[in-house]
Amino acid sequence: MWLEVIFGLIVYKLFRRFFYDDDVLDIEGSDSSVLFSVADRLKKLYGGHVYVGLRIPDADTASRQSIDIVLLTKQYYPFRFYAIGGLVVISVKNFSGILTIDGDGSWVCEKPDKHKLEHHPDPLEEARKQVAILESYLEQRGVVLPEGYISFKVILPNPKLCTIPAGCFPSEVVTHDQWMQLKPELKSTLSSWVKSAFRSGKDMQESVTQNLDFVLASAPIWDRVELKGNKYVLGEFLEFKGKQEDVQALREIRRSKVGHIIIQKTSMFGLAPSTLQVLYTFRDYRTEGASEPEWKEVTVRASTEIIFEPENASKVRKFKLSSVSSMLLSA
Repeated sequence: MWLEVIFGLIVYKLFRRFFYDDDVLDIEGSDSSVLFSVADRLKKLYGGHVYVGLRIPDADTASRQSIDIVLLTKQYYPFRFYAIGGLVVISVKNFSGILTIDGDGSWVCEKPDKHKLEHHPDPLEEARKQVAILESYLEQRGVVLPEGYISFKVILPNPKLCTIPAGCFPSEVVTHDQWMQLKPELKSTLSSWVKSAFRSGKDMQESVTQNLDFVLASAPIWDRVELKGNKYVLGEFLEFKGKQEDVQALREIRRSKVGHIIIQKTSMFGLAPSTLQVLYTFRDYRTEGASEPEWKEVTVRASTEIIFEPENASKVRKFKLSSVSSMLLSA
């Protein structure tokens, strides 16, 4: 009996070791994956441009401020719950449990199943600061926007969250029920503040949008690992680990030189691959006349690992290349 149990545990551990990555299993419900899910839906609802995982320099603290999502739209949209348009800083809070607002403005999540309280700083105040930091950053890069062009929202997408009382949250907060009911209506005419800002007409509006898109698309971001199953991790890539010849083959993949990496299998018939193809392209720092990227390719063992430090994590994680679809590195 005991021999059968021990043998079963050994088989199970070997199966997980060779076919799964423990860190991939831990990342199932990660906040990073939720960010990209929200970003995809924003794109479908509003069109425009969506930027995820920004790290905007803050001159006052000499550090970088993380911003979950920035949405840039060309139109002004009226909705049942709120209006949105222009440039929107969006904070995504994947809270669960029973949510209330404390007397000092902090948010408190009670998880009845775990019998504990979680205290969080006021997300609305955090988002206001992010708006000011982003506005300052845009000004430093030559983009001056009319007052009120940048707004903010706090989205609570987790279906396992209950807000009490339900109607006590400001209009900037989008609860899960509101989020799920949200559907775009007919595009309205531009609001009065947009009209006053762009008196010279549609061409100027498009010019400002294009300028904003260029600045935001080139702004610092968190490194991004995309895992199989549409799971994402934001953080900082540290290094590759594995056999010496594999690490040597990947030596050119440094953030100063490479921005995008794609992992492809080399096996057939659905068998677990022993080697993988790593495709990467060098950065092109030219602002004009950039050509299509030329992809380089190296083949390494599937057991090679990516050492990665997730955002706001207490420990470094490692992901086998066999569990990774792609990786994006910030310059």
